[in-house]
Amino acid sequence: MKHRPKKRFGQNFLQDRHVVEGILTAADLDSRDRVLEIGPGLGALTERLLPQVSQLHVIEIDRDLAAGLQARTDQNLVVHPGDALALDWNHFLTEPPYKLIANLPYNISSQIVFKILDHRHLFSRLVLMFQKEVGERLCASPGGRDYGILSVLCQVWFDVRRVLRVPPGAFYPPPKVHSAVLCFDALEHPRIDVADEAFFRRVVKAAFAQRRKTLRNSLIGSGFGFEGLEESMLAAGIDPRRRAETLDLEEFGRLALLLSRHCS
Repeated sequence: MKHRPKKRFGQNFLQDRHVVEGILTAADLDSRDRVLEIGPGLGALTERLLPQVSQLHVIEIDRDLAAGLQARTDQNLVVHPGDALALDWNHFLTEPPYKLIANLPYNISSQIVFKILDHRHLFSRLVLMFQKEVGERLCASPGGRDYGILSVLCQVWFDVRRVLRVPPGAFYPPPKVHSAVLCFDALEHPRIDVADEAFFRRVVKAAFAQRRKTLRNSLIGSGFGFEGLEESMLAAGIDPRRRAETLDLEEFGRLALLLSRHCS
């Protein structure tokens, strides 16, 4: 199929068969699996997925590519034309668990991750392609510059590991950046106690909002009151002068729990 890549959709089509096989190996598929693929593009992954799984849902925003997929006669293929960020996944992913496989458009990859977190109950495993720098942030440990909001939120709910490095030449057209494939395995229970997930996210986002500032100043700048904040940090055993990237998951969990009692 001849198709001119569209910049507005961030289209860089995967064409390297070795990378495709590496993704499939990480997905560890069997014939009973139900899979969601976001952005199938020209179908490099789709063609290999269809013979291996019981059901394949694909979300494609490009109307021309979606029409080509809808013209296929595969009994286990379900096509959802539209924007993955706008569609209601709960409406059509009605038989969890699913595996999610995607070569994500880099311009929306962080937004997709937040949507995945909101729908994590649907998935047992994710195998996702990211720009290399985003992949490094998702896998990062406390203490480094890559550790941030996505690191914390994803690692609470998933085991995250890099499975492939991918050069620009694996795509058409080649992007100007290197890429990485990450595998996320859903945890049976979160790594820390998260009593109020919305509040926990608020605390994590606020802590990293001004990451050059101390934790105290960053949280105050995001609207947390000084007195409750100071008391909560001391009770959590966290020096207010520390920066957000030095806190591990347990410390974020304690801080959010104590802050929820004083500053919610």
